[in-house]
Amino acid sequence: MSVVGFDLGFQNCHVAIARAGGIETVANEFSDRCTPAVVSFGTKNRTIGVAAKNQLVTNATNTVSGFKKLHGRAFNDPFIQKEKKNLAYELVQTNNGGVGLRVMYMDEPHVFSVEQITAMLLTKLKETAESNLKKPVTDCVISVPSFFTDAERRSVLDSAQIVGLNCLKLMSDMTAVALNYGIYKQDLPEPDEKPKIVVFADMGHSSFQISVCAFNKGKLKVLGTAFDPYLGGRNFDEKLVEHFCVQFKTKYKLDVKSKIRAVLRLYQECEKLKKLMSSNSTDLPLNIECFMNDLDVSGRMNRSEFEALCAELLHRIDAPLCSLMDQIQLRVEDIAAVEIIGGATRIPAVKERIAKFFGKDVSTTLNADEAVARGCALQCAILSPAFRVREFSVTDVVPYPISLKWRMESDEVDGFYEVFHKNHTAPFSKVLTFHRKNPFQLEAYYSDPAGIPYPEAKMGQFFIQNISSSKDGEKAKVKVKVRVNTHGIFSVSTASVVEKMEVDESDEKSTESGVKAKHQGSVDAMEEDKFVQQDHLDAGTPPQVQTDEQPSPPPPESTSEENKMADTEKVEKKSDNPPEPKKPKIKVKNIEVPIEANFVWQLGKDLLNMYIESEGKMILQDKLEKARNDAKNAVEEYVYEYRDKLSGPYSSFISEEDLGCFSELLTETENWLYEDGEDQSRQVYAEKLDELKKHGDPVNERYREAEERPRLFEGLGQKLQHYTKIVEDFKNQGEAYQHISATDMEKVEKCVRETMEWMNNAMNLQAKQQLDQNPVVYGRDIKAQLSALGSSCHRIVTQPKPKTELPKSDTPVNGMNHNEDLKEEKNKTVPPSPHNGDCHPAEKETIDMDLN
Repeated sequence: MSVVGFDLGFQNCHVAIARAGGIETVANEFSDRCTPAVVSFGTKNRTIGVAAKNQLVTNATNTVSGFKKLHGRAFNDPFIQKEKKNLAYELVQTNNGGVGLRVMYMDEPHVFSVEQITAMLLTKLKETAESNLKKPVTDCVISVPSFFTDAERRSVLDSAQIVGLNCLKLMSDMTAVALNYGIYKQDLPEPDEKPKIVVFADMGHSSFQISVCAFNKGKLKVLGTAFDPYLGGRNFDEKLVEHFCVQFKTKYKLDVKSKIRAVLRLYQECEKLKKLMSSNSTDLPLNIECFMNDLDVSGRMNRSEFEALCAELLHRIDAPLCSLMDQIQLRVEDIAAVEIIGGATRIPAVKERIAKFFGKDVSTTLNADEAVARGCALQCAILSPAFRVREFSVTDVVPYPISLKWRMESDEVDGFYEVFHKNHTAPFSKVLTFHRKNPFQLEAYYSDPAGIPYPEAKMGQFFIQNISSSKDGEKAKVKVKVRVNTHGIFSVSTASVVEKMEVDESDEKSTESGVKAKHQGSVDAMEEDKFVQQDHLDAGTPPQVQTDEQPSPPPPESTSEENKMADTEKVEKKSDNPPEPKKPKIKVKNIEVPIEANFVWQLGKDLLNMYIESEGKMILQDKLEKARNDAKNAVEEYVYEYRDKLSGPYSSFISEEDLGCFSELLTETENWLYEDGEDQSRQVYAEKLDELKKHGDPVNERYREAEERPRLFEGLGQKLQHYTKIVEDFKNQGEAYQHISATDMEKVEKCVRETMEWMNNAMNLQAKQQLDQNPVVYGRDIKAQLSALGSSCHRIVTQPKPKTELPKSDTPVNGMNHNEDLKEEKNKTVPPSPHNGDCHPAEKETIDMDLN
């Protein structure tokens, strides 16, 4: 099982994986651990990441970036209309009212949804993880901003599904950072002690997020979150761009905004200047060659001017900080530490503003760019059975209050109830009880529309079906389970009608085991959630009666009808009246009813399947184009390699005539590559390479054989000398080989003599051969002779000497016979070596992660 964490940033992405040694942030094919969130479309394929970022200016209209905040939004969303003016590519409305991106791909206009574009980016990140893990990647954890609504979160999940990823959890950026911070800490207070309160601030390229977390040993709880979704590093870039646009118009009479490529180049240079000003307080230049109309432009800026220019942006930092402190009702003195991450927190003024608010120095113990990805990988490792991680529980919160609304049966006024308040524990489930005669509809919405960065407060509608009154005309008791799942998405998960049934004692005994099993199954289902709360709402009560509308958990003694009947029977026994006939027992049965859910934003199954098929075709096209380019590069590489070697080491191994023909073919092929062969199929390039190899491979073989042959002849000669010396020792009555029979030694002598004759003949024939002619003897022939010599002689000369029995002796040695001494030595037990290569019988099946 793969353990991977993906940090989907607005500008850049990071991939973290879990290995036996811990969490590691991996690099892409450019040896860069940061992958730009950019996708570029060309005439043959698409490029993603670093290669796509290089086309931001040259292929501006077909290169898309900054698409993260387009998730889950309608085309007529005011934010989309505002963002549309600042983008080089075109935004259009899709058939379902969403946002589409129009680009030219494969020389044809295509409209891709935001989910498809994010799926393309995930495809690249998935390939990066697979190339490092050397195995397929399926399970993962993906980060999302803590302020993302349900619609935006579902849109990201659809993107993961398009690319074939099983997202175990959508994790908030700040929660991932807190997990990465807390799981390594050894000095956290015990669970029963006062927790350590830590603030995490993250200003990235497009947003500012901040959260407060309480840490105990093995436990993390998010207390509250606050954010400004429209304050980030790009806003500081925009201030610089506006400043230099005005300056260039005055100084050079250039209207920068009239050309999108000029604007994009200015954005890139202003971003570089901003980063330089973070570490230098002196005046820094901004120079752009051939900016517009073949003019070179220049400007200057220092840190103090930059901070004055961005004073309004810096002032906006205080609002989320104040909001957060109001939510958690803590004093600044209660904060133990303030950790900052994100690229924009490197701006000194931003760092100073946060430090001034909390009255303490900020900490930078976490990697500002990789902390989110590492936290996601840790969460994936915790969820994975393949890794054993230090026990650490994570409790997140609901960022926005969520309410339910329904139509009363007795009045036209709607009933409502706030199911989850702001900063409510998540994941969490609640069971609500309604009394209805007919099917009814629940509408979920955000209670505070002004507090969400989304124009639509409505989340979805849930139609509870198959509800009818009982036989005696009473309202049906309906239990509805609502939950915020591990992704932070709200839903009405189940609905059931509670029915009372009369059961005889005989029937009760026969079904007792079945009821127990069913009850155990419902308990197990409840344990899926971290917390479950039951609230009773009488939907039939008029709205002015507020008592039943509020949550009122039932008292313990009235939780079941069985207890009521038992109490009734006890009262009857105490009375003086004659006993009445025994009444049948009442059993409660929950019958699950279907729910029809309609969310504000959700891709249909047909559309999702179409996107999956389309992504598969584009992945195949990318692979085919890569194979075609590799074949073309192989031809080009062969041409340049042999042109260089023919005038160098290969010059002696080719005749003048062959050299002229081969050189001419190389020149023709080179010219063809840059003319007619610029855009050919893979098969054409393969045929060209085969044609070149017919001339080049024989030359390469002659060179390689000439380099290898002397070494092989030397090795064969040394082996012949070795066996010749053994034969001479045998003939001279040497003690080492006298146990070998004369017949066997004659075989060795004969084999040595024949091999010697073959080697001498081969060397003489090869010496007469020219270097530009094919060799008489090849290296493979010499290796064959060496192998045959070894197989014939080695077995004979390495025969062991026969064992000789020791004579029996009655003379005691140190009080015992010599034979008894040997026997005693033999019987001694030798302890097994700890390095004998055997596997430990209790070998671990899980991987221990080193978190220290």
